[in-house]
Amino acid sequence: MSSPSSAASPPPPPPAEQRRPDPVRFGIMGCASIARKLARAMLLAPGAAVAAVGSRSEAKARAFAEETGLLLRHAPRLHGSYEALLADPGVDAVYLPLPTSLHVRWATAAAAAGKHVLLEKPTALCAADLDAILAACDAAGVQFMDATMWMHHPRTAKMRELVADEATTGDVRVINSLFSFRANEEFLQNDIRVKPDLDALGALGDAGWYSIRAILWAVDYELPKTVIALRNPVRNQAGVLLACGATLYWADGKIATFNCSFLTNLTMDMTIVGTNGTLHVTDFVIPYEEKYAAFNMASKSKFAELHIGWDPLPSKHVVSTDLPQEALMVQEFSRLVQNIRDAGGKPEGKWPAITRKTQVVMDAR
Repeated sequence: MSSPSSAASPPPPPPAEQRRPDPVRFGIMGCASIARKLARAMLLAPGAAVAAVGSRSEAKARAFAEETGLLLRHAPRLHGSYEALLADPGVDAVYLPLPTSLHVRWATAAAAAGKHVLLEKPTALCAADLDAILAACDAAGVQFMDATMWMHHPRTAKMRELVADEATTGDVRVINSLFSFRANEEFLQNDIRVKPDLDALGALGDAGWYSIRAILWAVDYELPKTVIALRNPVRNQAGVLLACGATLYWADGKIATFNCSFLTNLTMDMTIVGTNGTLHVTDFVIPYEEKYAAFNMASKSKFAELHIGWDPLPSKHVVSTDLPQEALMVQEFSRLVQNIRDAGGKPEGKWPAITRKTQVVMDAR
């Protein structure tokens, strides 16, 4: 019988590069309705954990944590103020779903506290305000990303592959983007997105943000030369936009148009027309289903004989995903934070640059 001294020793720990990194510890700042979606995403996303929830009262933070399942699954610390959340040393990053009018104050405060910033869109009321946020993040060496979720769906990467392919799409010349939903009377009277002191950009800042991002994405983030607002936007009595649009022009002749509205049926269309092909997607902001997302691609299209149809027919592309796009966003943000926190890496500059270009076009309305 072997003596204790001769027993096999435990296997050595895996090399550092093979160990799973510690999860990014998120603090959720505010309990807005969109935060429920991100709370679920943080429960699903590998590499993320909700360490704390902050609200204007501890009771509100507790109610949110209970409702979303965070209290049972992650047992976050509950803070009765935003200041207390930012002072929590156990928080690496904050998700801010606050009204846009509060973004400058709290996003800059988060950066100053050394917290990485995942910020809801619209990110600011104007580019100057966004610049203050980005400058604070840059000075603190923290990662910034806006919460435009569709950017992280694998369908988006597949669409990029085809749009960039010369044989399939050719030179992109025309883009049309539309995001609308029919808001009920309660929304139109009381939602923060129709209040000038909370989210003064209204439909432009909410639905329009996605449409502008889609256009910029389609042209690889080349800014237009001119932006001209469409006539007769719809405003509420407080002057907040309920429906609007604009046309964008580039020096080489490209043209794009977007429309956004709180007043018409739920629609999420994006069409990209090139010299060789046309991409069309009808649910670009939120896919019809979580696990599958599709788009159509027509390439080298021509009339069939006698002009009784098309030849060839458009092809349908279906892209599957194990995680919803919001969880993939959290996963990617967490990866960037882990690289900074654990490996001494630098913040990824792509995301703030894309955000700023979106904001600049919005300002040009």
